[in-house]
Amino acid sequence: DNGQLVLPMAFVPAAERYNLMQGIDRKIVSMAFEAHGNRYRYVDIDLTPSLSLNLSGATMGDETFAQFVREQFSRHQIPPQIICFEVTETAAIANLSGAAMLIKELREIGCRFSLDDFGSGLSSFAYLKGLPVDYLKIDGAFVKNMASDPIDCAMVQAINDIGHVMGIETIAECVENQFTLDMLKRMGIDHAQGFGVERPRLFEVFESDIKDWSQASEPDAISAARPRESIAFFAPTPPFPGLVKH
Repeated sequence: DNGQLVLPMAFVPAAERYNLMQGIDRKIVSMAFEAHGNRYRYVDIDLTPSLSLNLSGATMGDETFAQFVREQFSRHQIPPQIICFEVTETAAIANLSGAAMLIKELREIGCRFSLDDFGSGLSSFAYLKGLPVDYLKIDGAFVKNMASDPIDCAMVQAINDIGHVMGIETIAECVENQFTLDMLKRMGIDHAQGFGVERPRLFEVFESDIKDWSQASEPDAISAARPRESIAFFAPTPPFPGLVKH
């Protein structure tokens, strides 16, 4: 109310306690679709930035959520290929059958899915066979200290290896410096996210960069996620915060 930014952890726990997260998830989806629908309705999908939206664990058990998302696509005319939903590993495991069903339904219409904070649940890799996700986001707790902790480094490598065997692209979270980024490149990690790549910015601040991004003709080391085929659209500078492809 006073114009100050309220961080998620200041209100999400209360929203979870009072069973408000499903409503918040729907509100976020509808707001995001409305905000982006007018911008990209007539833009070539290959030149359209992808949009990632976090979903709560409560929504994993919402049998009507997939239909709600279909209605939002119809209303705002956004191509499903540019939408990537993120769900944490712990939330997916807590409702494995519900998560698998939701992922399956929304991927059938073209959406993509990321399994966020992967490794934080210290779970078996076996359940991944039932979750047809497009990306594994390696938990930042392992990435932050991988340069000094051989166990963390081994965890990052193991998650990357199993992800690639399963045909899933990997994203390292909490990349804060060039040294860590270089280590991840040598490992073969697909993408990186963190302050060492780009700090968060309001969409309006860098919206003008889309033109420069779309006009880039030569591949380079840094990129933003491209909506189709889980690959990157290369640009000389990172026009969208937090993702790098090498």
